Amino acid sequence: MDSRLLGNDRKKLMKGAGLRYKYATLSIAEKLIAITVLIFIVNALIPFLLGLPKNSIDRWFELPKDFFGFLGQPWSLVTYSFFHGGLMHLFLNMLILYFSGRIFLNLFDKKKFINVYFLGVIAGGLLFMLSYNVLPGLIKVVTSGIIGASAGVTAVLIFICTYMPNQEVRVVFFNIKLWYLGAFVVLSDLIQIPYGTNAGGHIAHLGGALLGYVYARQLTNGRDIGAGFSKFLDRLANMFKGKERRAYLKTVHRKQKTSVSKKNVNYEKESHQRRIDSILDKISKSGYESLSKAEKDFLFKAGKED
Repeated sequence: MDSRLLGNDRKKLMKGAGLRYKYATLSIAEKLIAITVLIFIVNALIPFLLGLPKNSIDRWFELPKDFFGFLGQPWSLVTYSFFHGGLMHLFLNMLILYFSGRIFLNLFDKKKFINVYFLGVIAGGLLFMLSYNVLPGLIKVVTSGIIGASAGVTAVLIFICTYMPNQEVRVVFFNIKLWYLGAFVVLSDLIQIPYGTNAGGHIAHLGGALLGYVYARQLTNGRDIGAGFSKFLDRLANMFKGKERRAYLKTVHRKQKTSVSKKNVNYEKESHQRRIDSILDKISKSGYESLSKAEKDFLFKAGKED
């Protein structure tokens, strides 16, 4: 392989390091918000530019109301939470997720946040499907499925309202205890089920709320009901990391073989690159917070270089 191509690859990686550095500084809640907003933009832009129906993308990721439809796209039990029906729908969900996420992450680590959020999404989706296939009043309601992060957002909000109910937060011009806020959210969804146009969405909210409540109550008793889910995600992540590691080792082997054959090794650059790889690998395993100040400064400077 041409050494000039290898040099170009290093430059691209150095530029990418700056973006990785900025992304790594975000909390898990902020990363989730960024991903959801990006998906919203892509979901709106591509159909418009290609002249396709508005739901040409999200219909493959929405959660169907019937079990047979769900069996055709089982991934939708999670993916429905990344899509939204409009800008206001997205804005309100992400706003609540941002503030409730900040409180949550001041108390617990990102793994528990992921557990509560995505288990809330799953619980909300399951309750939605169950209700539409069991309750006669809802069977008559015409709807194809649901999208939106509300079940996960509600799970996080009700979790903190349950875990620290007497903590006061500022809402516009006055302070309010968290349990008052949680009760208002739940009652609001209950009232809107028979009178609103989004009964399925409100039922999903209640599923997320129930998960958040039970999770917090069990955690105060010393039991983490999301431990099994967290282990499953870790095993899934390790599977992909293993594939990436094998691919990386093959690439390094080719680079070393080429460099030795041409007797043109730039040891200083390779050492510099190895340190970048080591820091990025540390971020992927333990998060940005695990870096020392020297490592943070080094990665920031590396991202600025050409």
